Amino acid sequence: MSGERIDFKQMCARFDVTPRTLRHYEYIELLFPTREGRTRYYGPREVARMTLILKGRRFGISLEEIRQWLELYDKDPEGKLQQEALVAMVDRQLADFEKRRIELDEIIEELRSLRATTASHDLK
Repeated sequence: MSGERIDFKQMCARFDVTPRTLRHYEYIELLFPTREGRTRYYGPREVARMTLILKGRRFGISLEEIRQWLELYDKDPEGKLQQEALVAMVDRQLADFEKRRIELDEIIEELRSLRATTASHDLK
């Protein structure tokens, strides 16, 4: 994809996002398309950033955390700061998901128990 540029509509289609989502990501400075007149173009850098944004969202990372993480690349192109920040974000998300999984397992067991108790009673 070296040097390839895609327009706004193509970017939405490639990542299956709404125009509103894409404009929002630009507004909060996650993406920086080039403009020619009223047309926005996204190069390889923006496509890579969008991939990371959507992956971060899938993992439950906030847009603000993603924005701060992406900014680290400009401060440290070698990536050490970004790598350290990513490990910290992933550790937080893993801890949160593990806690939520325990809570969900408890809720599932309670629901199974409630169902079994209710189903065993003759409702006639």
